[in-house]
Amino acid sequence: MVSRFAQWTLDVHDVSLMARFWSQALGYDIEPGDDGDAHLRPRDGDGSEDGLSVWLQPTSAVKAGKNRDHPDLRADGPVEDEVERLLGLGATRADVGQRGDEGFVVLRDPEGNEFCLLY
Repeated sequence: MVSRFAQWTLDVHDVSLMARFWSQALGYDIEPGDDGDAHLRPRDGDGSEDGLSVWLQPTSAVKAGKNRDHPDLRADGPVEDEVERLLGLGATRADVGQRGDEGFVVLRDPEGNEFCLLY
């Protein structure tokens, strides 16, 4: 028996803003929760086995420093096109000490959480 990833949970300040960003970035549907949270699920499945779901839960905690963990995304097309699309959705470029030859681009979501786009 092994465990498998089922969901990525992210504490956020503005659930609506972050749900819009991450749903557009990932092509997921938004399911608003009863407690001010939101669950994002892949459009082609229920999120249980067809793909990793995302749960955004509200917090008032302040983010301090670089995330200790983060998602790595892979573009369906050219990486630079996807970087530009994500920047248009509200992402920003991030410098976490990369040299430029790592095989990924580091970005931040609208609340400053780092994520990588692999190539």
